[in-house]
Amino acid sequence: MNEITPFRLLVPREEAVRIILESVRPIERTETIPIERAVNRVLARDIIASIDVPPFDRAAMDGYAVRAEDTYGASEFNPKVLRLISVLRAGESTDKEVGSGECIRIATGCPIPSGANAVVMAEFAEESNDGHSVLIYKAVHPLENISPRGEDIKRGEIILKEGEILTPAKIGALAALGLRRVPVYQRPRVAVIPTGMEIRELGFELAEGQVYDVNSYTLSSLLTENGAAVTRAPIIPDTHDDLKRALYRFLDHDLIVFSGGSSVGEHDMLADIIREEGTLLFHGVQIKPGKPTLFGVVRGKPVLGMPGYPASCLSNAYVFLVPVVRKMARLPQKKPTIVKAKMAKRFVSSSGREQFLTVRIIDGKAYPAFKKSGDITSLSKADGYIILPVNLDVIEEGEEVAVILFE
Repeated sequence: MNEITPFRLLVPREEAVRIILESVRPIERTETIPIERAVNRVLARDIIASIDVPPFDRAAMDGYAVRAEDTYGASEFNPKVLRLISVLRAGESTDKEVGSGECIRIATGCPIPSGANAVVMAEFAEESNDGHSVLIYKAVHPLENISPRGEDIKRGEIILKEGEILTPAKIGALAALGLRRVPVYQRPRVAVIPTGMEIRELGFELAEGQVYDVNSYTLSSLLTENGAAVTRAPIIPDTHDDLKRALYRFLDHDLIVFSGGSSVGEHDMLADIIREEGTLLFHGVQIKPGKPTLFGVVRGKPVLGMPGYPASCLSNAYVFLVPVVRKMARLPQKKPTIVKAKMAKRFVSSSGREQFLTVRIIDGKAYPAFKKSGDITSLSKADGYIILPVNLDVIEEGEEVAVILFE
């Protein structure tokens, strides 16, 4: 990998995403977990059915297990009369055999008794007052209202393949096979490290000039939502030694994400540390907000530096962090939902960079929601964003725009 000159040369967004994605690989580690914790996890091997499902011929309806030939010719005006020899309730079975002219009342899901080859639905039958006989008002054919053994899953069949995401329905298929545990790929371990002298942990009083840590919580939430196992580190002072110690402390993780420390300033030293200890692949992206985003690799571990301002940090996380962690987690890349809207007011862009303009959509109109890079409500009160290309100076009122919706 070739080191890119930091910050003086802004990297286009698409190039930055490409560099990051080419620097990471899907996680190979696997683990076996209980199926009740497996939803949205990625299956690590094919699942081959060891049994038939259902494991026996069973009644598909409440009714009467019969010999189909005993019902031929039955109608509302010419019912057939069969002798009732037993009753099967849910979960029960019997060793009694249905002989000629006989039937057994049966509940849905019960095994079909020996001798029977069909089920007459309860609504087409009527028991006598003494409970010894049943009037059959409709003929059935062999196997009618019976779910045969293996109808759903056959033994030896591959029911789920490696790489599939386990949905509730797929977990139901595992349960139908009696599997209590399932092999899955481990989630990528991501360390989120908030930095800065001015930020404070939640629950503590703010001193003059301090603000609460926002970024580690927004980043951790977004990472968890996209398949990562997150470690949220304590706030690190943005000094050279503290940042370097934090970097090495979390090199056992698959991805390290710093918030803050990526701008060019007296206390912003992360780029220097990555150059010293590894390879800095870019520092500065041609977008607004979020220009000071950086990325590098230290001892084989990808390190992403996000802007300190909350709106910039989170908007850049959607662009850069979500694709990389989903690749590592073996999840498909998200396809954005795009809607058309009319611009509610004239907007002038003079950044000279590709711009992400957050908007609210009200009655089919897009209202700019962006305030400042430090204002988290620029995103929390937005429905989505418009990507404004570098050479676009003005969006006129009433002009149609494509809005990429937040999830």
